[in-house]
Amino acid sequence: MKKILSLALTLILLIACEDSTSVEDTTIENLPNISGYPVVSTNQGIYYDNQNEISTPVSGEAFYGQDAQYSHNEAVYVDNGDGTVTDMVTGLMWQQSPDTDGDGDIDAADKVTYDEAVAGASELDLGGYTDWRLPTIKEQYSLIQFSGIDPSDYEDTSTDGLIPFIDTDYFDFAYGDTDAGERIIDSQYASSNLYVDGELLFGVNFADGRIKGYGLQNPFGPGDKTFFVTYVRGNDTYGINDFVDNGDGTITDAATGLMWMQDDSQEGMVWEDALSYAENLEAADYGDWRLPDTKELQSILDYTRSPGTTGSAAIDPLFSATEITNEAGEVDYGFYWSGTTHSNWSNMAGSAGAYVSFGRAMGYMDNWVDVHGAGAQRSDPKTGDPADYPTGNGPQGDAIRILNYVRAVRTIQ
Repeated sequence: MKKILSLALTLILLIACEDSTSVEDTTIENLPNISGYPVVSTNQGIYYDNQNEISTPVSGEAFYGQDAQYSHNEAVYVDNGDGTVTDMVTGLMWQQSPDTDGDGDIDAADKVTYDEAVAGASELDLGGYTDWRLPTIKEQYSLIQFSGIDPSDYEDTSTDGLIPFIDTDYFDFAYGDTDAGERIIDSQYASSNLYVDGELLFGVNFADGRIKGYGLQNPFGPGDKTFFVTYVRGNDTYGINDFVDNGDGTITDAATGLMWMQDDSQEGMVWEDALSYAENLEAADYGDWRLPDTKELQSILDYTRSPGTTGSAAIDPLFSATEITNEAGEVDYGFYWSGTTHSNWSNMAGSAGAYVSFGRAMGYMDNWVDVHGAGAQRSDPKTGDPADYPTGNGPQGDAIRILNYVRAVRTIQ
């Protein structure tokens, strides 16, 4: 039923496409005729407080303004029946499955090294197309859906009941291959973006809902680290921003149709206060500011910049970013709250909020280091005391700050 509905929506989109004269004139080869950088919805439809699911808040109530409150660019996929899936919002066509060896199973044997991932694009002939490419981190992140549930610290070996962060009605997916010694969360997909300040490759983990910079060496044994890969084609402008300084303290991105505050909040705050701050902001004669969802926030990252290489946040220099002193005592830039809850499998499913790191993504590995890179997307407890986490949290000791910054956004189209 979902696929039938998406095909119907596809026909509507084709008719609406300004460059299309009729549906009959158009083939999947040149569809959809989309350029620019439309940011796809996170697919988060549940409301949360600092711990659990709640009923829909109304304006003026606590927790109003979170991700589920705002709907835009809901994903519309078309299964082309040839091992490819077309995203009718972004204009990108995707390889449907990371089953690299073609044996019908998705497991550790399908994973490839970064060098193999790069080389594989030119070798792929799928659906009659040969112009495949390894996706950028922004292209890869366009597929993430925050209707998923993070299984971190999940101790059962069965994945029944777990929900990944990708639409499995259209894309083939598997959790980590525990029979091969992997963890359930080891479902990292390679991008083409190497971190500009270290030997890390940015990738999207569709098992636990994060972007991290991954070392190119296998952390659990000899050899190179391996990744799942799905290649992409179409809309080669996707992920490219078109910023305009409006001269009134705001920046418009003509590529996404979003307007941003040029300055951030200049102080950190808990998630509930971040929602309120953005909702109540009056600036540049606009009163419809809000806290961005995590995909909107990731859209303004500049992966060519970092504190260690450009002495700046990983963002276009048109924007201002508040300097902080990080856990290692370095001049750095902060984590920024999104309105997106990073749901987990515990009895407090809504206790963490997704943030994007515009500075170093610090972790404690015997000492504090930039473990995942400026441009990572991780999560923090929505409330609490950062002092309770002197050596971070998780396998890489992710820095827990809780008091994160805000950069408000509004929709202009």
